Amino acid sequence: MGNLIGVLFDGVAYGSLLFLISVGLSVTMGLMNFINLAHGAFAMLGGFVCVTLLSRLGVPFLLTLPLAFLASAAAGFVLERLLYRRLYKAPHLDQVLFSIGLTFMAVAGATYIFGPSQQPVELPAWLRGQVGIAGLDVGRYRLFLIGVVVLVTLALGYLIERTRFGAQIRASVDNQVASAGLGINVSRVFSLTFALGSGLAGLGGGLGIDVLGLDPTFPIKYMVYFLLVVAVGGAGTIKGPLLAAIVLGIFDVAGKYYVPEVGAFVIYALMVVLLLLFPNGLLGRRT
Repeated sequence: MGNLIGVLFDGVAYGSLLFLISVGLSVTMGLMNFINLAHGAFAMLGGFVCVTLLSRLGVPFLLTLPLAFLASAAAGFVLERLLYRRLYKAPHLDQVLFSIGLTFMAVAGATYIFGPSQQPVELPAWLRGQVGIAGLDVGRYRLFLIGVVVLVTLALGYLIERTRFGAQIRASVDNQVASAGLGINVSRVFSLTFALGSGLAGLGGGLGIDVLGLDPTFPIKYMVYFLLVVAVGGAGTIKGPLLAAIVLGIFDVAGKYYVPEVGAFVIYALMVVLLLLFPNGLLGRRT
């Protein structure tokens, strides 16, 4: 029983991390109708910012996380202004080719700067080890990870559903011409939305160093996982990808724990089943 609860806890932590990185992709695909396969590159950027600040400059771990968010958000804002916006109305194939090319450029750049090997990182002492909760020993870092994701999810839901900026995002997506006529700067809204999604990816990349690892192949290695979360959960929502990430995370960890010889096949089999049952996503949104 203890092993089962431990697997569930690790699965929830892993799924929470997948959600944090993938929710930005859900925003760009669902709200902005842009297929950005380079999303993992922004997560990798956040991870390298955290590693550099933590290991080489001695910056406290908690401070590296908002800096990773800001660095990835800034990169997303600049790239959106310079490159991405030119392809908003392009065919999806053009968007895929452009973003996959950007991914390979990011991999090559990271390899040149940091080398091809896995980046070592040492978490602060207060995040190492385990803590007892209700008679069960759980990892402190994974507990911290879940807590951060809960806070980010609540803040993101409030931002999109309850604030003026969230209303401007929804209006700009529904009808750009009418929104511009009402005085909304659609171009700025799209840039800030893209920056927000990129920043969340960077935050997830920084948080996930100890769980996912970090090397220059990160954007390619986990690209399929991020797409799975968005495809199964439904693009343009928050609750859908969250539910999908938790389900996929639990099944992935359980599969690797109970049937290690099968490996990652479990999560792909589950994806096929879920997409057959819910072709428009778990919450019925068009993906």
